[in-house]
Amino acid sequence: MTAQDPARRWESQEGAGGPGETAVSPGPPAAAGASSLRPVPSSEVEPKAQRRQFSAAYKLRILAEADRCKGPGEIGALLRREGLYASHLGKWRKLRRQGGVEALSTSRGRKPDSEAPWRQQMRQLERDNERLRRKLQQAEKIIEVQKKLSEVLGISLAAPEPETNE
Repeated sequence: MTAQDPARRWESQEGAGGPGETAVSPGPPAAAGASSLRPVPSSEVEPKAQRRQFSAAYKLRILAEADRCKGPGEIGALLRREGLYASHLGKWRKLRRQGGVEALSTSRGRKPDSEAPWRQQMRQLERDNERLRRKLQQAEKIIEVQKKLSEVLGISLAAPEPETNE
């Protein structure tokens, strides 16, 4: 809805019927009661917030500015201006001490399993094992049905011949 929209609704803080009730009138407010009227807020739901991501260059710039702050309240002013928290500075300083620019440019979250390729192989073997177990169960059910069918039809199944080691 735009400001020129004639169907725009305005509500009064004090309604016509008394306290606790609100009066809704079409169009902009009259000059006499303009101070007690406000536009109805939008009911749209905002999309899910995204986590902020800071580049390594930005982190280094902020750390350099923070290092130059000498007077009382200067770091607080810097943090307010940039919309940061003191914990950001602490984490970034720690990363800078540990590994410089490379450490500041690392991303959050779970690290890849590059140091342990045996784990990937183990997971693959576990998946294969589970798949083969399901196939074995299916084969056992099929064999059981075949045995019952042969009993119903009166077909005798030949006993397996013992293997001889020669």
